[in-house]
Amino acid sequence: MAARHIVFAVAPDLVLLDACGPLEAFWRAELTMAAAAGVAGGSAASGVAGGSAGVGRVGGPGGASAPSSPSGSDGASGANGPSGAMGPASTLGTLAEPIAYRTTVASIDGGVLQTFPGLPVVTQRLDSLDDQPIDTLIVPGVPIDEHCTLQPELVEWIRRRAPQARRVCSVCTGAFYLAAAGLLDGRRATTHWHAAPDLARRFPNVQVDADPIFIRDMGHGEEKRVVWTSAGVTAGIDLALALIEEDVGHAVAMQAARRLVVFMKRPGGQSQFSAALAAQASAGGPFEALHSWMAGHLRDDLSVERLAERAQMSPRTFARRYVDEIGRTPAKTVSALRLEAAARALAESHRPLKRIALDCGFGSEQNLRRAFMRRFGVLPLAYRERFESAVVPRRAAAPAVAEAG
Repeated sequence: MAARHIVFAVAPDLVLLDACGPLEAFWRAELTMAAAAGVAGGSAASGVAGGSAGVGRVGGPGGASAPSSPSGSDGASGANGPSGAMGPASTLGTLAEPIAYRTTVASIDGGVLQTFPGLPVVTQRLDSLDDQPIDTLIVPGVPIDEHCTLQPELVEWIRRRAPQARRVCSVCTGAFYLAAAGLLDGRRATTHWHAAPDLARRFPNVQVDADPIFIRDMGHGEEKRVVWTSAGVTAGIDLALALIEEDVGHAVAMQAARRLVVFMKRPGGQSQFSAALAAQASAGGPFEALHSWMAGHLRDDLSVERLAERAQMSPRTFARRYVDEIGRTPAKTVSALRLEAAARALAESHRPLKRIALDCGFGSEQNLRRAFMRRFGVLPLAYRERFESAVVPRRAAAPAVAEAG
């Protein structure tokens, strides 16, 4: 099967990590696939000749060019082109064609594009791709404020080419470009939490949800095309790993995650905010200190009476003021903090369920199981299998432990 062509359609002032994070994930998947196929050079730079797989590695006919120079270690992007721009890396292997992915970073005008952090990248002209098939179209973000004007030529190009792609994606505020092109009308979509209110205001036909790390919307009616949107910056890596898993399987995506030293899938229900961060963000006065104390005493008595005592209020006054300022009851915050701590322990350690249940304040394994079923729809050991961190080596094979419902 031919390698999938992943096109990053970028605008001026590109937020660099929105593009280079997913690019690196695809590159690591390509390395894994090449190594598994036993292709010469697969351990270093598979796919370079047939297309780029890192920031500035621009491939295909008519791609922007820059003098080749040795790249960073393990095929990482790092070659310097003209004027300090990141240009195509040298071919470290002997592959004539990529195996799983070839990637192209392209802009309306092509050439050197300035990014938001100030590091220029070399891009290909988007119109040079008009006769090339696109498997996945990804639009990374740009800085967004109330005075920001989207590049109209890029909006029009996306509107024209998106129907020809198998799937369309955005990273962070790239969702504004998809929305402007009409691709998010009637769909659920996410973006960086800070930009979500502006996205909802500018594009009222979009069902904006600021919480998830990414959303895969299947569409409805005649609009059956899959559209993915993701949250801010590093969420682009989560998105790319999900795309890789969909394309070539869990094992390759997991290997890419391990090479990047990131979660294959983040624990905590795929939320942009941890329970503790959400509480701190909305808290003020005495509750900020209270939340920090709660997070460190999850196995203790965290009843309203105990929390009120800690906050130096009567239970009735505390409960009322807490709901007014935080927007939920103290019990719901306690539950969220305990559940998040348990999810993190499952993903980042091999502690037994009984110990996690005690340490996180659930009291028993049965209570822990019930909480996970209510919140995630899976039992704790199934959650551990799904979200196990790439930085925690798996234990040697052992007899499976069945979970009671």
